[in-house]
Parts: sequence; structure tokens; C-alpha cells
Amino acid sequence: MKCQGAVLRGVGEEWEVREITLDPPREGEVLVKMAVAGICHSDDHFTTGDMVPTPELAALMAATGAPALDYFPLLGGHEGAGVIGEVGPGVRSVQPGDRVAFSFIPACGACRWCVSGMTYLCDNGAMMLVKEMTTDGTRRRHLDGEDLTAMTQLGTFAEYAVLAEESVIKIDESIPFEAASLVSCGVTTGWGSGTTGVGTQPGDTVVVIGTGGVGINAVQGARAAGANAVIAVDPVEFKRDTAKFFGATDTSPSIEEAIPLVTELTRGVMADRVVLTPSVLPAEMLAPALILTRKGGTCLMTAVPKFDVNMVPLILVDMLQGCKQLKGLIYGGMNPRASMPMLLSMYRNGHLKLDELVTRRYRLDQINDAITDMREGRNIRGIIEFD
Repeated sequence: MKCQGAVLRGVGEEWEVREITLDPPREGEVLVKMAVAGICHSDDHFTTGDMVPTPELAALMAATGAPALDYFPLLGGHEGAGVIGEVGPGVRSVQPGDRVAFSFIPACGACRWCVSGMTYLCDNGAMMLVKEMTTDGTRRRHLDGEDLTAMTQLGTFAEYAVLAEESVIKIDESIPFEAASLVSCGVTTGWGSGTTGVGTQPGDTVVVIGTGGVGINAVQGARAAGANAVIAVDPVEFKRDTAKFFGATDTSPSIEEAIPLVTELTRGVMADRVVLTPSVLPAEMLAPALILTRKGGTCLMTAVPKFDVNMVPLILVDMLQGCKQLKGLIYGGMNPRASMPMLLSMYRNGHLKLDELVTRRYRLDQINDAITDMREGRNIRGIIEFD
């Protein structure tokens, strides 16, 4: 079938809304009519090149047997919700007419990581950014004779999507599409990061650095987990003010100014947990973030660093003698098939703010305006609405 989709042709380019072609769903696949797609910074990493490896790094990765990173042309979008329009043979969890949200990792449920409860490490994650389907290895998203990569095997910046069954999660009919879209990535990642991911305990002091669509939910999560103080750090005043609405007890415009603030609040003990959720994680942020972290505390990297960052400045003696943990985590360490229904149930019962996250709404042909607003800090979350 043919439909409209937002495509990126390369680093530094703008998104183009073009007519794309999708092959029909095959064994274990579904066709989804998109209702809402979220604008997440992860899509913009390919515009800026943050997530595109240098030729030298790409060659090194290829030598280890990693899939070739042939990103472009890229069909964007990895947050979203919609309605099942058609199912292929063997699909059992959903049927036409069901409302679904998406998981940006199509967890297989059978690999070592899935059966150990770490679906965010599913082996299928290695295929998030390849042109082949996880189901049968064929390429079935096209633009003018070229094969498309769908962002994290989703491509929600389009009117329709052909997806593996493992990428969709059925939601209750009472849940608005906007709310379902938000838990596809940003809410789930942020909530998990601010709770179990960083290990927040009742009474903790938690610092969240970067309060966009992910960080603001780390703030929500940390307060829900019982944190006594949550300090939101962001250079944008609008985001700091919004963080207070979502549960921050204190704010700071920079890490440098947060250090004396946290020192005073904790009487010199420093923060039990620090969560790093800026738009892009610079290497120079790690050392001051660990200064903010108390002895025996945890500093969690959730934000994406530039692909070619391989040297970072750290005060190793401080890490060793302070017994501090620096930890990396994707998806907030959450299992989307369990956590998304949980979060949506909390939302329905008034215990989780989702509607308030949406700052602006756009049509698909306004995709570049939406990306610009996100870059310039005008949005907590922008969403694309489809007919």
C-alpha cells in the first residue's frame, strides 16, 4: 500500500514528507493505521549525526559481526499508537480493530535476555536500525525504488506501519491515543530511570539532569518511588518550571549551580541517585555528575552520547574511594509488555500525569517545525496527529 511518511535522507538534511510504499504484513506481522506519533529526541540524533558512527568506527563494528549500519533513507518515528488494520498469518495477540501502543524493541520473549526479565536487552535489539524485518529478514518499506530503514523497526512518522507482532502492545479502549503514544518511549524510559533503574528508595535525594520528555518522567517516577527531594537541572526556565509541576522540589539551571545546592540540602552527603537525561550526553558531564553522587550512590546514564565518544574524563579515585556506581541503561530497564499497561492504569486512576506532558500538536507536514520546537526547548512533548 501507499501512504505518506516523513523520511530523512542523511545527516544535516530536513525531514521530507513523501509517498512511501509498504508491503502487506506476512507471517507474524501486523498493519497499523497510525493515530498519534510522539516527537522524541532520538529521531533527531540522526539529523545531527550524533548516532551515526564515523567510517572508522563503522568498520570496527562490522569486524565484530555487528549488522551493517546503513541508516538512510530513514523513515522516522518510534513513539506512537494506532489501530490494527490487518494481521498476517500466525498473529494471536491482536486482531483488526484493536488499539495498540508500540515498543521500540520488538522483544522476542525467547532469548536469554527476555527469559531473564531483561526484554530491553533482547537480541532483536541488534536489528533496531536495519532495513530488514525482524520476522523474515526481508526489506518491505520503500521509497522510489529504495529500501527504507524504519526507526527502531517502527517508523511512526507515517500514516501506516507494517510491524512485527512483537512491536505492538494491545491497550484498553478507554485509553486515549495520546497517552498510549507517550508510554511507547519517553514516559516508560523516564519513569524506569527515576525508579527501579537508578534504585530510588523512600527518603532519597535524587538529581535529574535534563527535564525534557524523558527527564520529566524521571522526576515523576522518583517522587512516586518516595524520594524526599528531587532536584531538576535544566538550562531552560520553562522546563524547570514544568519540572516543579511534575514533582521537583528544587531546580537548578546548571550542574555547577546544582553542586552547592545539593551540598546544602543534604548537609554535604550529596545525592543518593543522579539520572542523566539531557538531549545529548556530553563526556564532560560525567565528572560533575559523579561529584553530585554520594558515597555508595548511583549515577545513571539514560541519555544518548555521540556515537564516537570513546574517552571520558572521570575522577577515578573518587569513584573507587567513594564506591560510586556509574551505570548505563536503555528503556529505563522496563519490560514494556508489563510496564506500559501498568503506567496506563496509573494514568487512568489519576496517579500519573500524561495529558500534561503534551505541549504542542502538529500535522505530519509540520514535522520540521516540531523538531525545531523540540531542539529549542519549547516542548516537553510534541505529538503528530493523524486523521
